[in-house]
Parts: sequence; structure tokens; C-alpha cells
Amino acid sequence: MLCIETICVENRELKNLAYHEARLNRTRQELWGYQDRWDLSEMLEIPDFVDDSIHKCRVAYDLKIDNIKWEPHVGRQITKLRRVYHNSVDYSYKYDQREELNTLFAQREDADEILIIKNGWVTDAYYYNVAFSDGTGWYTPTTYLLPGTQRAFLLDQGIIQEREISETDIFTFDSVKLFNALVNWEKAPVIDVRMID
Repeated sequence: MLCIETICVENRELKNLAYHEARLNRTRQELWGYQDRWDLSEMLEIPDFVDDSIHKCRVAYDLKIDNIKWEPHVGRQITKLRRVYHNSVDYSYKYDQREELNTLFAQREDADEILIIKNGWVTDAYYYNVAFSDGTGWYTPTTYLLPGTQRAFLLDQGIIQEREISETDIFTFDSVKLFNALVNWEKAPVIDVRMID
């Protein structure tokens, strides 16, 4: 089964590359036992057709790089979330195939995005890590599904903090922010928690 890294390219620059490289090499070691380290800056050459706008570089790999795709990033408008439930969902590695998550996303009904609850704990959205604000700070769940590269960066910068967040805690916050490698903190959508069904 292939794993992927989805890297933001902006102004023809690969963003947060050290975080992607760290996750990729950790995945290679934990899933397949490899001790060598890949240097993505040496392995990825931005094609001429990629301009200064935001693009997505999608690297699919297992024992070796299977394929690399470059495409413009198209943002999504998100105004409403729906809670969905799965007590054994696992996405601790960024697999190319996401059948369990696709099944959960299909339950969103009239919402734009889902908020996945596992054993009573808030995890992630479909394509995003999440952080909740109480007006004084931003908190991301310790019970995430995938350790996102943007999440790691924001934690290292002290912009967000980890905290246990149960489903019953959701409405003690004011808002939730959805972010990932392609949606940085400044541009991430902020949604009033009252828009979570």
C-alpha cells in the first residue's frame, strides 16, 4: 500500500519541507524498517509549468517513489461541519487509500466537512487537523488521527497547544479552525462552533 506526502508549493518554493521529510522517513522506518533517510529537497524538482500560485506536490511512495504529481491547489469553502462517529478508525500513516475516511465523509449530508469523533474524543476533519479557540488560545486534540505537518509546525511555534478535547467539550469553545499542509494558519477557515451539527 502506498503512502503519500502532500506538499504545498508557493512562489515555486516547497513549504515546510523538513516536517514532510521527517514524517516520510518515520513512516518508511516504522512500516518497512528502512533506516536510510530520503532528502526531499534533492529528490523533488519543481517543473517549469508550476507558477507562483499555490500548487500541490503529491509524492506517492512505498519502498521507492512511485509517482509525483503537481497540480494547482483549489481551496474549499467550509461553513458547516457534521459530527460523525467511528470508534476504530485508524489513519496514523498518510495512506494513499482512505476508504474508512471516505465512508465517513459520505455521511456529511448538507455539511461541507466532517468532524470525526472516536470513543467520545475529537480527532480530525476529513482533510484537516483542527484547533478550537476559547478566546484566549487555540487548542488541538491530543487524539488526532494523523500527525499533520502544519500541526507539528504550529505546535513548535507555540501558536497552538495540545489538549484533550471530548465531544462534550466542543461547545465550551467559540470557534474551530481547519488547517493542513495546503491551508496555512492565516488562511484557514474559522467556523463558529454553533455550525457543528
